[in-house]
Amino acid sequence: MTNKINGSDTFSSLQSQVDLELLEALLEPDDATYPWNPADEESEAYFQELEQQFEIEDLIDEDLTKRSQDFYNHLDTLWSGISFSESENHNPQQSVVLNLQETLRATFCTCVPQTLLNAIATKAAEIFSHHQLRGEQLVECVQTILPNWGEEDLLVLARPFAYAMRGSESHNPESTMTSLNNREWTNLSEIEQAKVSLAIAYYALTQLNKYQSEP
Repeated sequence: MTNKINGSDTFSSLQSQVDLELLEALLEPDDATYPWNPADEESEAYFQELEQQFEIEDLIDEDLTKRSQDFYNHLDTLWSGISFSESENHNPQQSVVLNLQETLRATFCTCVPQTLLNAIATKAAEIFSHHQLRGEQLVECVQTILPNWGEEDLLVLARPFAYAMRGSESHNPESTMTSLNNREWTNLSEIEQAKVSLAIAYYALTQLNKYQSEP
């Protein structure tokens, strides 16, 4: 019984101490007195100072936001450069494809859609080292973009280019474009599209041969 009474007294003492601390905190004066009367001259100065603080905080937040965005943009630029460099180092084949695609676009983009040029470049780089006849290589480069053509028919059209690749005779694919008056792809007949495609494939394989012979 005595223990219960002692416990109750202790609890009451603690509660009284908490109440006193709370009252003391409420009655403790702040560093700055809040101007309860907006008409006072001191009130105007107080609110002006407070407004300036808010403006400074907004400027700081805005500056931090801009700086952080610039920082992350810079990181993205650095990371993309590192990623591309690593990709080239670990996959030289991809570098060859990209260079060849750029070469074909620079030479034929005025007449042939870029997607077709990229497809020819990708296939040419893929099969360049395969042990195939020249005519077969040319045909394989263009089969995906000429689905309506049979392999035998394409081999016939590819013969002039295949002969040029076997010997020292060169064949200028740009002359094929010139003979068609540099018309756009969609204005060409199917056989003209086939001839142009084979001319581009010949040019692509010739460029790959030059890349290989470079030191």
